[in-house]
Amino acid sequence: MSISACCLTPSGELRSRLSHEEIRSCLTSKTGLLWVDAAETTEEDGKFLEHTFHFHHLAVEDFVSSKVHPPKIDDFGDYLFMIVHGINHAAETDIVETAELAMFVGPSYVVSGHRYPLYSIDYVKKLVEDDGRPMRRGADFLAYALVDGLIDNILPTIDAMAERTEEIEEEVIRNPQRPTLEAILQLKRSALRLHRIAAPQRDVLNRLSRGEFRLIGEEARIFYRDIYDHIMRIEDLNQSLRDRGSDALSTYLSSLANRQNETMRVMSIVATILLPMMLVAGIYGMNFKHMPELEW
Repeated sequence: MSISACCLTPSGELRSRLSHEEIRSCLTSKTGLLWVDAAETTEEDGKFLEHTFHFHHLAVEDFVSSKVHPPKIDDFGDYLFMIVHGINHAAETDIVETAELAMFVGPSYVVSGHRYPLYSIDYVKKLVEDDGRPMRRGADFLAYALVDGLIDNILPTIDAMAERTEEIEEEVIRNPQRPTLEAILQLKRSALRLHRIAAPQRDVLNRLSRGEFRLIGEEARIFYRDIYDHIMRIEDLNQSLRDRGSDALSTYLSSLANRQNETMRVMSIVATILLPMMLVAGIYGMNFKHMPELEW
């Protein structure tokens, strides 16, 4: 596993690249704020987290598992465990891929884990290295910064899908071909994947913003409400893309049916012209023994 850990002391000093022993020491002191970020976790790493932070083993299993989990949040009293989703920008595919971010949020620490590179993690790390700003207001604000960056990075993908939708709509009207149908189905699958994470994620953010968890301070709740508004906007935009994809598919099928009807109309005209000649050739092409017209 690739672990990066940093600790902001009460005096404002930022200590980074902490070893396992330094992580334990910072956690035991219960002062300042500890942030541990893990990528490509293994079973050994899960045991370290479970023994060091005393996390519930079921939550640790979800944290280190490579399986896809739906967005959720669990309250274990002394800490929160949540899973939220963003966009996997490292995936080279025409269909949108999602990436998980799992987090433990305690009174003086945040432990985050992900299996793919995330822009939000890199951005928050840069801010921390510059002036430690995201860590100066507590664990709930650090968790907010991570989730906010993750949600905001969905919008560029939505914008790219909207531009592709406009191109598809023009192709459907101008010259619908089989690649156009493939593009429509890719768009619909991408929109469906975003819908599957946006709906449960909306509930998670709503719970964080309404004061259900004591570890989320009153001052931080308004910021989680802002993220909730963002995910609602994303869900609305994505629903619009789903509707436009369905409309594009209907238009494609209608255009294809109209083209087939036009082809059949041309074939019917040709058949009408050739049918009398075919009838005459069919009759006089037979081997009659007595054909009256031969002596006319």
